Amino acid sequence: MRVILQRVNSANVKVSDAVVGEIQKGLLVLVGIASEDNLEDVDYIVGKTLGLRIFNNQIGKFDFSVQDIEGDLLVVSQFTLYADTRKGKRPSFINAMEPSEASKLFNITVRKFKESGLKVETGKFQEKMQVSSINDGPVTIFIDSKN
Repeated sequence: MRVILQRVNSANVKVSDAVVGEIQKGLLVLVGIASEDNLEDVDYIVGKTLGLRIFNNQIGKFDFSVQDIEGDLLVVSQFTLYADTRKGKRPSFINAMEPSEASKLFNITVRKFKESGLKVETGKFQEKMQVSSINDGPVTIFIDSKN
């Protein structure tokens, strides 16, 4: 499982020009699920995301997690995180989990984020979405559960 975390002042996701998820200060979490991912990967990603200290203290040092600041999470499925671009000009997504199974793991991931007590919003799985964000920093972190 892979995620890209972006520290944001605000973010939203639209489907067909309608806002379906919107947050204020917190993290935009783009989630890619590989064909071999399982519940251990979910637990690793959720734990790492919630505990990662990437919010500044009073002197500008990374010292606080999204839980510490009681920030929001906007969680968006992003199968393209598993693009394989080694051959040719068109990416292959052969390593991404099939949508029916990925949807189940994505929903479990969202549920586990919600168990943190933080505000959690999402996009719509397997829909064309427009994601907007006001990055803070910018701070962008890549996490892979297999590393």
